[in-house]
This record gives sequence, C-alpha cells and structure tokens, in this order.
Amino acid sequence: MGSLRGGGGGGGATEVNKVVIPMVDADEACALLSAATHQYLDVRMWEDFDKGHVAGARNVPYYLSVTPHGKEKNPHFIEQVSALYGKDQNLIVGCRSGIRSKLATTDLINAVINYCKIGTFVLQLLAKDQICP
Repeated sequence: MGSLRGGGGGGGATEVNKVVIPMVDADEACALLSAATHQYLDVRMWEDFDKGHVAGARNVPYYLSVTPHGKEKNPHFIEQVSALYGKDQNLIVGCRSGIRSKLATTDLINAVINYCKIGTFVLQLLAKDQICP
C-alpha cells in the first residue's frame, strides 16, 4: 500500500465549526483500507498527489492553488467528490499536515447534513513520510 504510517496521534474525534470529525490513527486507517471498508480521498493539490500517495487513493484537491497572496478553494470540491463516491461509501480523508483534510471533511459532513449527497467520512491526519506495510 502507499504511505500511511508515522504520524502518531491516535483515534478519537475533533470538533471544527461545531462539526464532530471522527479521526483514526495510521494503524486504524491501514486496517480499514486493507479490509476494503473505506476508500482514501487525498485532498492535496494535484502536483503533490503526483509526487506520491496512498495506494488506491483518489485525488480531489481542496485548494486549487496556494500563493503568497492567498488560497484558491476548489469551488467544485463537493460535486467532484460526489461524482467519485456513492453516498454509502466510507472515506478516509487525508492530506500532508491534516489542515486541509479537516477543512475538507467539515465541508463534506456539512454537505451530507444539508444535501444528503455523500456518506460517512473519517478523517486521517497524515505525516509526510508514512508507510503502510
């Protein structure tokens, strides 16, 4: 499988803007992916995804560009994720540091609550050089 180990911080949950985001650690994420109960959504920009990613991961960038002048959020993020995954699929949402994945997961959970477009989401915080056996 691709990269997943090394980040630390166990499972649990975090709250972002009143949305509770379930979290799993690298071992739990590997087990969920190996059991094929979850899919991996990488929310990094395309060029970062192309440099390396978790095996089987799909990429929908949360930001289209990041410059010293600001960040350009992907205006079609929810629609693009909805096109890739069914509403009953469970996802592990990840990035390099965990910031984009928290923001993306919050948006996805809000979309589920507001529009019933997408299924359950699980957040995985990744560190840079993690490896899943």
